[in-house]
Amino acid sequence: MHIDGYMEGKINTEKTLVISRSGRVKGEIIADKVIINGLFEGECYANHVEILPDGKAQGCIHSDELSIERGGQFIGESQPTAEDQVVKLQKSEPKPELADQASKQDNAAS
Repeated sequence: MHIDGYMEGKINTEKTLVISRSGRVKGEIIADKVIINGLFEGECYANHVEILPDGKAQGCIHSDELSIERGGQFIGESQPTAEDQVVKLQKSEPKPELADQASKQDNAAS
């Protein structure tokens, strides 16, 4: 997801959120990765957060991997992530019919 304009509210994505140089976000972000090169104000929950040289973040960032490049600004506090706050990717369970086929093939090979 890429934001070039103004967005206010809650953003929830399992992918990367990029706030471009002209982008402004005010509110709550929940994402796998957040790249800030514009302005962010609010609360952010992400596995990885990068504040680029033109990026400015204000508020609270919950992340175990926070990087701020030279020129980037961060005013606020950072907290480690809690298990239930960041995006969790669901493990795909094998379909029952595929598991049955695999076990039939194993039995036939024996």
